[in-house]
Amino acid sequence: GRLKEALGILDQMDQEGILAEYSSYVCLLRGCIDHKALAEGKQVHHCIMKNGFIPDIFLENTLIIMYASCGSVVHAWQVFDKMPKRNVVSWNVMVARYVQFGHGKNAVDLFWQMQEEGMEPNELTCVFVLKACAKLTTVEQGKQVHAYIIKRGFESDVFVGNTLVDMYAKCGSIENARQVFDKMS
Repeated sequence: GRLKEALGILDQMDQEGILAEYSSYVCLLRGCIDHKALAEGKQVHHCIMKNGFIPDIFLENTLIIMYASCGSVVHAWQVFDKMPKRNVVSWNVMVARYVQFGHGKNAVDLFWQMQEEGMEPNELTCVFVLKACAKLTTVEQGKQVHAYIIKRGFESDVFVGNTLVDMYAKCGSIENARQVFDKMS
């Protein structure tokens, strides 16, 4: 309803040479996310590119979220891969969406890549990558992430701790799960 109407207005403005404001694109992308409207999101992306609003890290992160929320991890990756600058949000969105769509190995690989590129993962990144390790049942990768968590002092974060317990349990390492759980108490 309203999304199609807003896109029609955007199209009309474009035909008349009227440049939409930055905030209009953000709102339109949010509408595409809410309605999982991939075709419409691509249309908004095209207008953003055409009107020179990219590179802009906030818009690019929103595009990644839009594409991934609409089920197109490939398009999300294309936006991510072309970003001249990325922040921890950019990385977290890609890691989280890879986990969500069953691409755990890609999520784990991104975790290591982001560090190689000088971006420090935060607690949320660790939660996502631990979920990937749990789905892949790769306890060795999980232990490496756990070592990173200890090094960064994230063990006291309740979400990180719970996800560590879950990862170890799903990987069949009940003793490690118990050790993490006991440290949380």
